[in-house]
Amino acid sequence: MEEKRIIQTENAPTPIGPYSMGVTIGNLIFTAGQLGIDPKSGEIVTGGIQAETRQALTNIRNILEAAGSSLENVVKTTVYLRDMADFSQMNAVYGEFFPKNCPARTTVQAGALPKNAAVEIEAIAFR
Repeated sequence: MEEKRIIQTENAPTPIGPYSMGVTIGNLIFTAGQLGIDPKSGEIVTGGIQAETRQALTNIRNILEAAGSSLENVVKTTVYLRDMADFSQMNAVYGEFFPKNCPARTTVQAGALPKNAAVEIEAIAFR
């Protein structure tokens, strides 16, 4: 029987609650929702939705790499936006990280996000 394994890396923000930044079971990897938090400062990056999206996806990439995978192996993402008016700006940055063979994605507007973030993104990948 497969056992779940907790993924930790200094290259992604330390969780701010009772959850893991990533969990693997078998060949699947699940990331916790990532905000645009700089792992070194613990603060949301400045620069608006595009900077936050870039940092959130960088955090996801770093978690996946710590688990032995990569963005190329992402099969599903969920994007939570504070304001759906930010969709096109988020989408432009998202496309930089997933230029081809894009994962399935759901994008929703959330009533509020932790730390008043503009975006939170989670991913499911394989290795």
